[in-house]
Amino acid sequence: MIFLGASARRFSRKAMVAGLLSAAIAVAGCSSSGSSSSSSSASAPATSASSSAAASASATGSGPVDVLYAGSLVNFMQKVFGPQFQTSSGYTITGYSAGSKALATDIKGKVYKGDVFISASPKVNASLEGAKNGNWVSWYGTFATAPLVIGYNPNSKFASDLKTKPWYQVITEPGFKLGFTDPATDPKGELVAEALSGTAKAKNLPALTAIEKNNGDVFPEETLVGRLQAGQLDAGFFYTSESTPANIPTVPVTGEDLKASYTVTILANAPHEAAAEAFVNALLGAAGQSALQQAGFKLKSPYEVTGTGVPSSLSSVLP
Repeated sequence: MIFLGASARRFSRKAMVAGLLSAAIAVAGCSSSGSSSSSSSASAPATSASSSAAASASATGSGPVDVLYAGSLVNFMQKVFGPQFQTSSGYTITGYSAGSKALATDIKGKVYKGDVFISASPKVNASLEGAKNGNWVSWYGTFATAPLVIGYNPNSKFASDLKTKPWYQVITEPGFKLGFTDPATDPKGELVAEALSGTAKAKNLPALTAIEKNNGDVFPEETLVGRLQAGQLDAGFFYTSESTPANIPTVPVTGEDLKASYTVTILANAPHEAAAEAFVNALLGAAGQSALQQAGFKLKSPYEVTGTGVPSSLSSVLP
């Protein structure tokens, strides 16, 4: 199983695959069959050798499925659902992560030719619909939401303040290192800008507007969790779908009701259509639902379908 972030774009795909193949598959095997060192309740449960062998024996697919997914799903895809799907299905996931808007731009520009696209905002899908946008998307299913929160490093000197004071005061304290994503490439960045500007106006705190405009606080979505865990940041804006699998403590973004809305679709002319359909069925089926809920998502019930042309093979999950 190979997962690459947007930063890998400077390398050729073949070179990256050749260099990472053996290590990535080894990691996937450990995730699905070994005991995890993390105490997170959202991590995929350890699997015995016998049950893993049974799952492999029942797997019916083979070959790759290329999934382009929002950067906020890195932990979920790499450590929770991805290994589970590969073991149970037999398909190998090749994953690319970045801000949803950036991925949509890459799809239109034919930078990547993917099978499945998972976005953190339904609005992004509109940029791929219709003849003027290449007819990449004709339908999508909205399957879950995740609130916007502030995740913090428990070893930060500001951790106590974040637990006892309003978030909008703490992040303006001298020396506070904050991280968020670029509104131009990521829907979460747009929500953060909305939270900062709205609270600045409501609380008369122009310092929040200055933070909103500070490009030094902007980082790629797929790297933000790692930066926080490494101590490079005191806090960052995350979705619960990121913070829960990574065991990141959080405080709510009080005064705002902002969240991601996750959608999934199979792109037009998907190179591996059968694998893509198997992936979507698994994600939206019982096992995928359980993994999503454990990872901090709130499932849509029922799932919402927008557009037409959903494959008949998905009728049990997207009626």
